[in-house]
Amino acid sequence: MGRITLEGVAKRFGDVEVIPPLNLDIEDGEFVVFVGPSGCGKSTLLRLIAGLEDVSDGRILIDGKDATDESPAKRGLAMVFQSYALYPHMSVRKNIAFPMKMAKVPLDEQNRRIDAAAKALNLTDYLERRPGQLSGGQRQRVAIGRAIVREPSAFLFDEPLSNLDAALRVGMRLEISELHNRLETTMIYVTHDQVEAMTMADKIVVLHAGRIEQVGSPLELYLRPKNAFVAGFIGSPKMNLFSGETAAEYGAATIGVRPEHIGVSTEGGKWKGRVGVSEHLGSDTFLYVEDTGLAETITVRSDGEVRLRHGDTVWLTPNEDKIHKFDQGGDRID
Repeated sequence: MGRITLEGVAKRFGDVEVIPPLNLDIEDGEFVVFVGPSGCGKSTLLRLIAGLEDVSDGRILIDGKDATDESPAKRGLAMVFQSYALYPHMSVRKNIAFPMKMAKVPLDEQNRRIDAAAKALNLTDYLERRPGQLSGGQRQRVAIGRAIVREPSAFLFDEPLSNLDAALRVGMRLEISELHNRLETTMIYVTHDQVEAMTMADKIVVLHAGRIEQVGSPLELYLRPKNAFVAGFIGSPKMNLFSGETAAEYGAATIGVRPEHIGVSTEGGKWKGRVGVSEHLGSDTFLYVEDTGLAETITVRSDGEVRLRHGDTVWLTPNEDKIHKFDQGGDRID
């Protein structure tokens, strides 16, 4: 079991409140991603759940049991950090075995768990190597294997892919998602990369200045952002946000339109502009349109075969059914 409940959990450092009181339910077996900009409190919240930081107010329940004052070792959770923190003089086998050795798990049981974890993580052929003989992705898998053998009720990942290059990040993202499908264990994953959040999560928790802005599935957040902050954060490229007379035309203080919901033409449309940078990616073309009078730059996602170049005059037309509206406080208008 791995159900985690936060009831009025808050964190203060002296007089500074970094996480105002919040409530959150994480169901057994869910893959939950904490996402938000740097400094939003996502890693601090994860450390509170792990027991690495003391809670200032509120309670943390694990499987219905109050674990607020429990030590990290007694919470039944396993944490994987951004840094691999492997022992360089030990083999992969001994690195994975280390937490079991400290817990005095019988040797035959240690070997069983190591072999199962190595098989799940494609590390069987590397068990006798040392960390220095492995790639970055392999070392991260060793760190995950060390967590798996503890057989925790939940895994806590603190930006585990940040030290990897782009190709390895994609590969490890898929491996962690597949691992979750096999183990069916609760996983909480912290990242500032909303692409990781969108592709991995069952449920996303968007944080901003220590507060939870919205909780929901990736598609719920994408299709119906609760406020302008979530609208501008979730999605790649991010949503275009406009205020002023253009927004007032739709009865809102701010409107948002995603890049893929803006049509582009050289023959006429709603907003006139000039192509600045154009990025041709094969399947897609991203146009950064300037001089519209609406915003410094409008991002448009178009067909990969679009032949527009820097300096071309274009007309942009939003899909009226896909316009998001927000009030003066930034909250969604339905």
